[in-house]
Amino acid sequence: MTATAPHFGPPPSVPAIRRPLAAAGLLAALIGVVFGLLLAVAGPASAHAALTGSDPQDGAVVDTAPKQVTLTFSEQVAMGEGSIRVLDPDGKRADTEAAPLDLHSGSTVKYGVALHTGLPDGTYTVAWQAVSADSHPVSGAFTFSIGAPSKTTVALPDNEAGGGLVGTLYGIARYAAYAGFIVLVGGAAFVLACWQRGAGARPLQRLVVRGWTTLTAATLAMLLLRNPYTGSGKLADAFDLDGLTAVLDTKPGAALVSRLLLLGASALFIAVLFGTYAKREDEREKKDLTFGLAIGGAVIAAGIAGTWALAEHASTGIQPGIAMPVDVLHLLAVATWLGGLAALLVALYRTPDVTADAVRRFSRIAFGSVLVVAATGIYQSWRQLGSWSALTDTGYGQLLLVKVGLVAVLVGVASISRRWTARLAADGGAAAAPVAEVEAEVMAEAGAGAATETKADSDSVPQEPVSQDPVSQDPVSQDPVSQDPARAVQLARQKAAVATAEKKRVRDADPDRSGLRRSVLAEVGVAVALLAVTTILTSTEPGRTEEEAARASNAAAAPASSGPVNLTLPFDTGGKNGRGTVRMDIDPGRTGANELHIWIADVNGEAMDVPEVKLALTLKSKDIGPLPVVPVRLTEGHWTAGGVQIPMAGNWNVSATVRTSDIDQTTVDKNVKIG
Repeated sequence: MTATAPHFGPPPSVPAIRRPLAAAGLLAALIGVVFGLLLAVAGPASAHAALTGSDPQDGAVVDTAPKQVTLTFSEQVAMGEGSIRVLDPDGKRADTEAAPLDLHSGSTVKYGVALHTGLPDGTYTVAWQAVSADSHPVSGAFTFSIGAPSKTTVALPDNEAGGGLVGTLYGIARYAAYAGFIVLVGGAAFVLACWQRGAGARPLQRLVVRGWTTLTAATLAMLLLRNPYTGSGKLADAFDLDGLTAVLDTKPGAALVSRLLLLGASALFIAVLFGTYAKREDEREKKDLTFGLAIGGAVIAAGIAGTWALAEHASTGIQPGIAMPVDVLHLLAVATWLGGLAALLVALYRTPDVTADAVRRFSRIAFGSVLVVAATGIYQSWRQLGSWSALTDTGYGQLLLVKVGLVAVLVGVASISRRWTARLAADGGAAAAPVAEVEAEVMAEAGAGAATETKADSDSVPQEPVSQDPVSQDPVSQDPVSQDPARAVQLARQKAAVATAEKKRVRDADPDRSGLRRSVLAEVGVAVALLAVTTILTSTEPGRTEEEAARASNAAAAPASSGPVNLTLPFDTGGKNGRGTVRMDIDPGRTGANELHIWIADVNGEAMDVPEVKLALTLKSKDIGPLPVVPVRLTEGHWTAGGVQIPMAGNWNVSATVRTSDIDQTTVDKNVKIG
């Protein structure tokens, strides 16, 4: 073996170190691109509770001012003072500005506000904003008219609740919270279940701690942004103490505070895992501590996952008692799979001694997690979609298809990783020996190099007469390294650096390990995109809710007849030539504007000329009307009126008043269903 001088520059295997750094940079770029694209295409959070009806309806024209305005929703919502505002044509408040009245009846979710008396005719704007039961803000606006439509100075809002800068920041915080949870739980599970020696590995320690830090910071950000996110939309309101106090009284606010408390407990868990546990040498004690940490960690992880289940999709809709524990199980399985994947990637790139057994154990755990994710995901999809048509006809269903596609790609790449894992396990024993041999050789060469340099340094110094003092002839005392502690520390560091670099070179030269690293890197890249799609999915109106709202809206707006409404009303004014019939056509016979034609005929069916005809429409079930209609004479016996407004569907009473002379007239009426 040839002695060489110590190398004080970069280690010889710098390219081997640069490859992991380049891969990490590529992964970071991929994360940025995917997240940026998803943010670019994602609009404001869609409503999870939908407005299914109102009284008066959107665009309705009523004869007299209603006493109140009511709104009906597809699911439970939270409302406060100012949640429903009614504005007159000049933009002034037409309601009493009190908190909305709770008008629930059975399963019908309805709220209303009282209006001032004596409101003038014109077009009124109803603007509303609320928070759905799954924590997402909802808003909207519509108009109705009293007497007749008019111009209005009120501009309908362009932005939905939860949009703008605050909505974007809240969405980023949601993504970061999910990512932090996955890394925290999955990283810790990887150490405890797959590679217990990894508790002493600095890269894994940093990964888990960063997951905890990210989740904590994101939770705090969501707590501060919650008030403007569901309210004004102004970023400055994030620091409004009154608003923060109001948030703490809500279900989402309580969930965020509970998550922070659980994160405090998880900090203690991390301290024990990477402190006491990493230093424990006794196998029996370590086994007991592993069991305790596993139980405690599982309880904390389930509690944190429960803060999502208790405040979002799973807590509303059908079967919440089943959906919430299923959602917790789904989140834990995803974290074990994807978080463990991130930990494995770090171990493969940053720790030279991760074992094939650890990789094989994670492969088995990941396979079980995928089965749990699939089973719970199928149930959640059924619960949120409700029908096959919602899979393609709703935004939620389309996003779900994207998510399923990404999961399929991820499973495909994972199957490749499993093959690399099998090959690595088969060659694991043979690969470990060369690394140990190289390490011993490098350490020996480093030691020999140090001795050579020491000798060269001593030869370059002029020799003084040899003293006969036994102490001065001690070889240790003559060694410049022993006389210079700083020099000794420097040489020790160089030995370690050279040994570590050579171990990495041998490890990187292993084709099985390199193949596994590449496939795991690809898995993590797909997982990043999958997490972004999942975050957007949780902010999208479920397909079941969207279809139910559409059906309710269509039912309210659908015409009750397939064509014009035709009426024939016989009349008798009691005077001379006072008998005849009124034939009436209302076209198209539905809500909105209609054309009205009236034909007057005598008893022989001939056109009958009369001095006056008047009409009135009344919807008694809603106390609407009578709405007067004054037709115009076209020809003998033919009268018409255009733009007759039918404000809402129902059984309308149509009354016609016919005057045959100055003193002879009569009114006849009939009920008819008009859409």
